[in-house]
Amino acid sequence: MTGAAEDDDYEAGPPSQRLAQIGEIVAARLTAAQGVQTIPVDGIEMFVRPDFLTVEECARLIAMIDTDSQPSSLFSEGADNSFRTSHSCNLDRWDEEVEAIDIRVCELMGIDPSHGETLQGQRYRMGQEFKPHHDFFHINQSYWADMEATGGQRSWTAMIYLNMPEAGGATDFPMAGISVNPRSGLLLAWNNMGPNGAPNLRTLHAGAPVIAGTKYIVTKWFRERPWI
Repeated sequence: MTGAAEDDDYEAGPPSQRLAQIGEIVAARLTAAQGVQTIPVDGIEMFVRPDFLTVEECARLIAMIDTDSQPSSLFSEGADNSFRTSHSCNLDRWDEEVEAIDIRVCELMGIDPSHGETLQGQRYRMGQEFKPHHDFFHINQSYWADMEATGGQRSWTAMIYLNMPEAGGATDFPMAGISVNPRSGLLLAWNNMGPNGAPNLRTLHAGAPVIAGTKYIVTKWFRERPWI
């Protein structure tokens, strides 16, 4: 995650025919998929799939996150320590259970698995949060050269809630005026690009502070080209 909020100092990126085409293909796939619901959000393509994971699958992923998580990092330069206070870890993509879930996410999205980053698990304890940021890369930042060389821009995000904290922990999209509350097994997907394939500033989102309990999620980001 970039950790870059909407700011005139950040250059998001130009239109892209490739990313526009990816957006059209994935949106059509999700619209037609059984069990997937379109969320009517102004200016963002967003979908949910309830009960994408079983209670047992969620429990196994939570255990993996608790075993391997470390303080979450940011791409962004100069971000303060309070910007992202969760713990996270890249899940073992060669673990049979993780691989099976990863493949299911790719199949649902209709994106070749080679374009997907490793599933990342995240844990938010009481008071922890991720302040407003974009998942796409800002091309005027120092990290962009490496990201461009290893698969390019992030196209879609797929996030799965593994549990429901006692209070708080919603995913807020402040520019779109919508919040999604955690629900065990629920997959939330959105296109980080606009219709012309340029990064969509309206996808600004935040992991709201957990008020009580602990929140667990896994996130998968997809690139415009194969991720290497």
